[in-house]
Parts: sequence; C-alpha cells; structure tokens
Amino acid sequence: MNRILPSILGLLLLTAPAAVQAQFLITTNASNTITITGYTGSGGTVAIPAIINSLSVTSIGTNAFFNITNLTDITIPSSVITIGAEAFEGCTSLTNITIPGSVTNIEAEAFYSCSGLASVTIPGSVTNIGGDAFGFCTSLTNVTIADGVISIADDAFGFCTSLTNVIIPGSVTNIGYDAFGFCTSLTGITVDPQNLFYSSTNGVLFDLPQMTLVEYPAGLAGSYTIPGSVTNIGNDAFADCTTLTNITIPSSVITIEDDAFIQCSSLASVTIPGSVTSIGGEAFGFCTSLTNVTLTNGVTSIGGEAFEGCSSMNNIMIPGSVTSIGGEAFYQCSSLTAITVNTNNPDYSSVAGVLFNQGPTTLVEYPSGVAGNYTIPSGVTSIANDAFAGCTSLTGITIPNSVTNIGVGAFEGCSSLTSVIIPGSVTTVEGEAFGFCSSLTNVTLTNGVTTIGDNAFVQCTSLTSVTIPGSVTSIGNYEFELCYDLATVTIPNSVTNIGTNAFADCTSLTSVTIPGSVTTIGDGAFSHTSLTAVNFEGNAPLADDTVFEGDNNPTVNYLPDTTGWSSTFAGVPAVFWNPVIQTGDGSFGVRSNQFGFNITGTSNLVVVVEACTNLAKSIWSPLATNTLAGGSSYFGDPQWTNYRARFYSLDPP
Repeated sequence: MNRILPSILGLLLLTAPAAVQAQFLITTNASNTITITGYTGSGGTVAIPAIINSLSVTSIGTNAFFNITNLTDITIPSSVITIGAEAFEGCTSLTNITIPGSVTNIEAEAFYSCSGLASVTIPGSVTNIGGDAFGFCTSLTNVTIADGVISIADDAFGFCTSLTNVIIPGSVTNIGYDAFGFCTSLTGITVDPQNLFYSSTNGVLFDLPQMTLVEYPAGLAGSYTIPGSVTNIGNDAFADCTTLTNITIPSSVITIEDDAFIQCSSLASVTIPGSVTSIGGEAFGFCTSLTNVTLTNGVTSIGGEAFEGCSSMNNIMIPGSVTSIGGEAFYQCSSLTAITVNTNNPDYSSVAGVLFNQGPTTLVEYPSGVAGNYTIPSGVTSIANDAFAGCTSLTGITIPNSVTNIGVGAFEGCSSLTSVIIPGSVTTVEGEAFGFCSSLTNVTLTNGVTTIGDNAFVQCTSLTSVTIPGSVTSIGNYEFELCYDLATVTIPNSVTNIGTNAFADCTSLTSVTIPGSVTTIGDGAFSHTSLTAVNFEGNAPLADDTVFEGDNNPTVNYLPDTTGWSSTFAGVPAVFWNPVIQTGDGSFGVRSNQFGFNITGTSNLVVVVEACTNLAKSIWSPLATNTLAGGSSYFGDPQWTNYRARFYSLDPP
C-alpha cells in the first residue's frame, strides 16, 4: 500500500473527504466504506481493489472513469454494491466487464457510449438497470439479464445497434419507454413464460394480457398486424422501426401514445380506426414516407406534433369527431397543401385548405407546403401558437385589423417571409412569434401593440431596422438577439425595461438612444454588438457590467439635469454630453463663403451636426461629425446657400 505524506493527507482531509490510493481517487462514506470517485492511472487492464485503507470498497461513484478512452478491461470486486451514474461513460476501448453478484444497482448512463463493449451479463442481484445505462453501446451483441433483475429503465439499451435478441427474465416487473429503442438489428424480445407482468409473441413485447404493445423490435422489416387484444400502443412502441413498411391497427385499439411510430421512415400508409380516441404527441413524427393517412370518424384527439416532419403527406382530412388538435400537429409537413375538415365537425373548420376553429375566429394551422403570399380572412381575431411555424415557402402575410393576438411561435422559422405589417388592432405579439425568420428585412409594429414576448424576433438575421411603437412598455428577453443586420432601432419613451440579451449579438448596431423612461436594463442587453455610442436621455437605470459585454468599449453619453451618473456606467466610460452652439461670438455667421459656428463643451466630446429644412416635417440629416478638441470645434456649412432656410441641431453619434 502506498503511503501519503502526513502534510498532504492533512491538506486533502481539510479540503475534501477524498484521498488518493495508488491510481484511484476515493471518498470515505459515513458508513465507513469507500467510494471510488476517480481514476488517474494509465488505462489498459484495471482491477479495483476490494479493500482500501482497511475499508471495503462498496461503490463506483458518478463519473469515476468518465471518458477514460484507453481503459480496455475492468475487474470490479465482489464488495461493490452500486455502479454510479456515468461511472464508465465514454470508455470507448472497454471491451470486457464482469459485474459481480454483489451489485444491486446500475445507475443511469453507467456504461453509456462504451462503444467497444461486445457482451455483458447482468447478475440477478441487480434490482435496477438505470436509464441509458448501456445506451449507445454500439458493439453490444449479447446481453444476458439474470433472473432477479426487477426494473429496466427508459432507454436502458437504447441505440445498441448490434444487439439482435434479448431475453426478459421472470423477475422483471418494470420496463421503461424505449428500453431497447433504436436497436436497429434487434429482431426479437423474448419474455420468460413465468413473468407475471410481461409477455411476448413473435418477438414483440407486450404487457401480460397483451392489451398494451410495449415495444416492437426495430430490426423487424416489412408489414405487421397488431393483435386484436391490444387496446393501447405504448410510448415509443415502434420508434425508429425504419424498415416497417405497413401497419394494420385493429379496431380494439383506443390509444396511440406519444412517439408510438416516430421515425418509421419506410411507413407509407396508415389507417387509424374510429375506436382510437387519442393520437399522442409526435405519434407519427418524421415518418418521412407517409403519404396517406386515414383518420376514421371516432378519433377525438390529435396530439401536438402528431405528424411533424411527415414530409411526403400532401393532404389530411379531419373527421367530424375530432375535438382537439395540438400545436404543430402538421409542423414541417413540407408537401402538405391542404388540411380539410369534415363539415359536420362542431369544433374545427377549413377555408381553402387552412385549418381554423369553427368560428372561424382562430387560425389554427397553415399547411407548410403552400407557397407565396397569404391574406388572413377578416374576422379572425387570433393567430394560434405555431400556426405558421416552419412554413418555409410563405413569402408574404397580410394580417387584418380584426387580429388582436399573435401566438407563441406563430411564424417561427418562416425563412422566406420578407416583410410584415402588424396592425394596431394587435395588442400582443407572443414569444418567438417571428423567431428565425431569416429573410425578414422589415417589420412594422403599429401603435397599439402593448406586449412583445421573449425571443419574438430572435435570429431574424436580415432585419435591418425596427421602430418600437409608443404603446410598448417593455422589450422582452432575447427579443432581437442574433439579428446580425439590425443597424437602427428606435426605442420610445413608453419603454421602462429592456430585457436580458434583448439586442445581444446585433453586430451591425453601432448607436442607440435610451429614453428617459427606461429604469432597468437586463444582463447582456447590448452584449457583443458594434456599439460605439449609447445615448441616455434620463437618469442612470439599474444595470450591471454585462450590459455591454464584448463590445468595442462604447461611450455612454448622458444629458444635463439627469442623476445617478459617474465616470463609468456598466463598465464603460460615461461622458456628460453638454455641447453648445455659440451664437454670440465672432464665429457665428457667414465666413469664407459658408455659414458656421463654434461648438463648445467637454473636451474630446464627439458631436454630430444635423440639419433640416422644414421643422414641421422634422426630417433631420447628418452633415458632419466634430470632435471638441480642447473643448471646442468649428462647424461650417458650404451648402447653406442651396436652401431657403436651414435649421441645425447637435446630437450624439
């Protein structure tokens, strides 16, 4: 046994309850046992000792051997009871592991991504195999689960793409969702006939009475007819069965749960009988070959994203029995040109292939495959959450004055939409409403909008300018984040709060004026922009040093008669902005054939001289930028004779 110098031992005991025994980092538990917490050795073949410092090693702790890619073989002593979460995760060279009969618990992701592991025997002492415990063990061809194991958690063997067969012992009482999901070579799940909770027929996993289909092996190809005893198709039951080409659902089935057929990419057609009352969220998500879906009258509920990513589907008929359709039910169905509703449906209707409530007062969903411009019918008051989300071919939208609310993510990802006018009838633009509209160059927000939600225009990378109307009181978190082309923003006097990261990464933004109404600026609100000047018209608002993080050291300009200012604000220089046009000295007037004047103020202050010809229209144009070297600078206007009248003003840059 290696000895540790007393001074080092004292330091370790002082800083943490851990010590080093040879190549292992350890912790002494309250029960006077040892947990292995880390490994510092050279890899290869490693044997964990049963005794360290005269104490029994009972646990391999969380992340103990995490990502030790040169570990090839490990011997676990019979003293170990628990193999902790992620204990051997990422040990990609580990080819052999012997789990002793003392182990009772294998925690989540214990052997996750051990891609070299080919075989494993789980002893009957183990009561629980944690979630993803052997996930992505892509070389695992043989798994022996001994009688005594009670629970196999969600995704326990997910993505074990070389696994061909597995036997469930009689002791197992719980099998989680996708326990063998995405095992693309798996052709059979066999259950011991003595098991009181589960059964199998032709390699398919069911509950004991075969009323719930729990899991269909992903490696089985071709067609499958679900037995007539089944009333429920469970969560992820057919997930990623990429070679399943046809499915027959009997009239005994009542419920198709979430993700039941997700990513069955070869499934071309499905008839859902009228016995089915509920189709779960993403139940047929990303079934990319699915061209024909028949919803029989009797179906009452279609979950959110139920047919998301079914890119070959071009039409869907909603029967009269449907009373609930979740958000984004047909999201990213890029070939879908019409959603048609049976005229007997009391809750939904369709107009020209667009899905509405029965009013129609709410636009529920617009088919993703329809290109060009669309005018929302007058009388519609609400655009539902995600109604146009992912409509990548939508180029223009006309919103009528009847609309009062634009829902969460309503136009998210409409990457061809170039311009939008939001009428004054709209009071609320919810979060992410126009997020990721990468071609959107122009947004008109009419006075009347009071609420703009978080992320409303996030990553609108082509948006160049925006004027926020005077009805808005708050700019939400991340509202214009990643709008790389945004160069001009007008913030009205009604705004009191600018949210966290509101304009972060707006790399074209060089100048902004903050009205006196603003009292709070959130963390990182103007971080990573190109700001050189930030002009405040009121008292110093509440803010911390992250507001301008990553900027090119912008200068903060503040006006006379405002309070709370010092030489810095939010970690950048703050300057009292006090330039004055000198009208009483000899500089004022015509000199050298041009009209001009001296400007005085704080030394090195940067001043933009602007002019307009009609105060009633008040259109100001910048003429020159002057730096008050030594507190003074002369401005001359050689074009003054070209105008009947010209007015001048001084502004920050």
